[in-house]
Amino acid sequence: MATTDNTRTSGLRAWMLEGLSDMGKGRPAAPKTEQEPAHRGQPWYRVMCLTGVDYFSTLGYQPGIAALAAGLLSPVATIVLVIVTLAGALPVYRRVAEESPHGEGSIAMLSRLLSFWKGKLFVLTLLGFAATDFLITITLSAADASTHLVENPHLESGLHDKQVLITMILIALLGAVFLKGFLEAIGVAFALVGVYLALNAVVVVTGLWQVITQSHVVTDWSAALTTEHGNVFAMIGVALLVFPKLALGLSGFETGVAVMPHVKGDPGDTEAKPTGRIRDAKKLLTTAALIMSVFLICTSFITTVLIPHKEFESGGKANGRALAYLAHEYLGNTFGTVYDVSTIAILWFAGASAMAGLLNLMPRYLPKYGMAPHWARAVRPMVIVFTLVAFLVTWIFDADVDAQGGAYATGVLVLICSAAIAVTIAARKARQRRWAIAFGIISAVFLYTTVLNVIERPDGVKIGACFIAGIILISLLSRLGRAFELRVTHVELDDMAERFIRDVSHRTPRFIANEPDNRDVAEYRDKIDQIRTDNELPTTDDFVFVEVTVTDPSEFEAGLTVRGEVLHDRYRVLTLESSSVPNALAALLLHSRDLTGTRPHIYFEWTEGNPFANFLRFFLLGQGEVAPVTREVLREAEPDRERRPRVHVG
Repeated sequence: MATTDNTRTSGLRAWMLEGLSDMGKGRPAAPKTEQEPAHRGQPWYRVMCLTGVDYFSTLGYQPGIAALAAGLLSPVATIVLVIVTLAGALPVYRRVAEESPHGEGSIAMLSRLLSFWKGKLFVLTLLGFAATDFLITITLSAADASTHLVENPHLESGLHDKQVLITMILIALLGAVFLKGFLEAIGVAFALVGVYLALNAVVVVTGLWQVITQSHVVTDWSAALTTEHGNVFAMIGVALLVFPKLALGLSGFETGVAVMPHVKGDPGDTEAKPTGRIRDAKKLLTTAALIMSVFLICTSFITTVLIPHKEFESGGKANGRALAYLAHEYLGNTFGTVYDVSTIAILWFAGASAMAGLLNLMPRYLPKYGMAPHWARAVRPMVIVFTLVAFLVTWIFDADVDAQGGAYATGVLVLICSAAIAVTIAARKARQRRWAIAFGIISAVFLYTTVLNVIERPDGVKIGACFIAGIILISLLSRLGRAFELRVTHVELDDMAERFIRDVSHRTPRFIANEPDNRDVAEYRDKIDQIRTDNELPTTDDFVFVEVTVTDPSEFEAGLTVRGEVLHDRYRVLTLESSSVPNALAALLLHSRDLTGTRPHIYFEWTEGNPFANFLRFFLLGQGEVAPVTREVLREAEPDRERRPRVHVG
């Protein structure tokens, strides 16, 4: 019985950890070479549907939000949004696709500008806003789907008070799809988007026909607009002030570049130069933006002139479901119910592109920084984590669409701002002056939009700050918990270094850890004398010095290159560069043991000063309490004491 239980446990573990961050293949990602072909992805129009379930699904609530925010000016404000989309966000993200074609987006572009801990904290901050955007996409879309369900005329009486429960069930079903497999998600998205856009086209054509046949509605609208705002310039001015509230209509761009790794591209594409993938990703972004722009303008117009304003308000029949209201009103309850089902399905699955973005971003950064456990590289455990967080957010906000709108818009706008700034810097570095000026102007527009949105709805920043604080706290605790891991991915010896190690292995391999100073004869002579005296070693034993130079202490995993040299015609020295002195030394000792089959010894001096302060120096700067930390790293890496390299401190 115990054997059966163990088999089941190991089988479940293998299933959970199957397919690390490479979701498209379903197997652990391997390093790509310049000549290695990129993986077989999906045609760009199918991947567009994956990001489209997020982008296009905003039609479910965007017209209602626009009507509440801008009133009679909703169509004008929407036109401003479309101009910003096509002239601002689209060129920015086409450039992001070109500069960062592996799914990291603008975060990767900006992270290259900063190093050390400030770079890591900057990335964690942007990841916090990305988490805000993507997770709120999941919860808000599911909440709006449940709104369409509970307010359907056939179901309203039975489901009216079950919205939170229904939202959580929809989120759980979304998580189940991703536990099954990522490619299945693309197939489902393709079907949902096709049906949803076709039904929306029917509603739009019907609405426009009603506007044509009821000509008075346009006259009434224009007269009321003139009475309220006076002239065209006043209308445009107010629309410019109001359009930041419509920022949810920009939600598809970040997920568009996040799912880029799943675009098929050309047969000759490589991971280093995915030319076809970049071209097709630009097609994806452009096509999605054009389709959405047409629908945004048409739907904002017909909903504004055909639906009484009071129906958009809380408790009204068009609140959060303006197009569904028109579908029931003009095409009957049967078609309206079909439309509701389609809207519910796409809103439910809108979280798929957000989940894909999370699964693409988080495993690329946090485990690499040592700020997440190893299992965070696997898809399925992360799906469970994100699903549980989505449950918590839904419970906190009581599945209220309006309450989550501020956080959603803030996350979207911050990421778009970061993308605009990133491409501005990229254009400037490439000495493309005109593009740099154009992207600079676009950056200013999005910064203005973001600031206005934050002033209007400060709760979005507060929620984003909670995500950021949570990610930073969990990341630092994880880094602390993994501080003593052997985090060197591989060791490479040059010919001289290998010769030194093989030579001393014929006797007892003895290494001296030395912090290089002047590197003169006196330094090495005095060090050997001190080590021999402290450890009572005979003069016949010979030593090899090991000197580690700390590069970027904020890095967690890296390879180790060891070079050998002879100084002053006498002293053999191995030089290493690493983010951490103890980890580099431990990796060298283990590699020496495996290479020669002999158990090496290493000798240290005690580090002066407060042990706690020295540990903080190790944690933040990669040096400090070197001797005991090296021994602890070796103890974790090699549990067998008889095979573990020996550490001596005097």
